[in-house]
Amino acid sequence: MRLLLVEDNEELAQLLANGLRKEGYEIDVLATAADARTAATTMRYAALVLDLGLPDGDGLSILRELRQRQDPTPVLVLTARGGVEDRVTGLRSGADDYLIKPFAFEELVARLEALLRRPGQLLGRSLRVANLAFDTESREAFIDDKPQVLSARETAVLELLMRRKDRVVSKKLVEDHIFGLSGEVASNAVEVYVHRLRKQLAERGAKVLIHTIRGVGYIISEVKTP
Repeated sequence: MRLLLVEDNEELAQLLANGLRKEGYEIDVLATAADARTAATTMRYAALVLDLGLPDGDGLSILRELRQRQDPTPVLVLTARGGVEDRVTGLRSGADDYLIKPFAFEELVARLEALLRRPGQLLGRSLRVANLAFDTESREAFIDDKPQVLSARETAVLELLMRRKDRVVSKKLVEDHIFGLSGEVASNAVEVYVHRLRKQLAERGAKVLIHTIRGVGYIISEVKTP
């Protein structure tokens, strides 16, 4: 899952980003309110980790804008503002959780996991479609309980589709999920990874289909037997 980390302390941001990547997350790191506002309105994230004291504005303004446009993305606020009034203001502005600096990295991870386990969010320990399973902790796919070797981006596409089994996943969401803010993306890059994944699953006996909904996106579903 891709997270947006907004933190202007470069050393802290890199420490958090490296740690979260080791936990299996994809991370986009930004340091200003302006960049965060643009990313939050153009990209889709599983969650935001948001510092409040940014060099060009208050993170609370980003949070309020998210909620005003009915964006349900979970937001975990990181801040040195530890007073009761500050916490109440943050929560009433739309924060899902509030973590005071300094904090233990393990607590940050646990709080993120708790947010993503809430109804309607993305975190699940084990995903299954027919004889295809995916372990979200080890990030391994299994067909008939046999582990499968996939590339990192094929794995990312598979996880995203399986988390939304029987629901259409837009091409833009797939692109955001596997590339994020990494730069220019070839126009057919998503199609290439979906094609590779579809081919490998079929060759290995997975009883699933990845359908292309022209002009919309992709959907994974179980093969229906007569």
